[in-house]
Amino acid sequence: MELLVASAIGILTAGGIYLMLRLRTFPVILGISLLTYAVNVFLFASGRLSVGAPPILRDGVEVYTDPLPQALVLTAIVISFGMTAVVVMIALGAYLGSDDDHVDDAIDEPSTGTGDAT
Repeated sequence: MELLVASAIGILTAGGIYLMLRLRTFPVILGISLLTYAVNVFLFASGRLSVGAPPILRDGVEVYTDPLPQALVLTAIVISFGMTAVVVMIALGAYLGSDDDHVDDAIDEPSTGTGDAT
């Protein structure tokens, strides 16, 4: 089970980094989302991987999971959804403003303002 979860985290991380290195806006947003999912799975796995174990100690229970990573992941999911919505709106505004979705557009040099036309 640990090998499967570790492999999933590695694949999500590799895919996220690959997509973040693309030159278009939409793959960068997808890459950030994949990295967020990888971090969420990592946090969730840090609370012990056990099937059917309760998150709270009770009488007679010897194996339990830590509820703190579960709460952190739930909070991270809500925050990442909101941030993804903000980034999508910023990217959409940049695309509509320039008719181009390249991430690394060249910056125009400002004119010196001397007024010489020679």
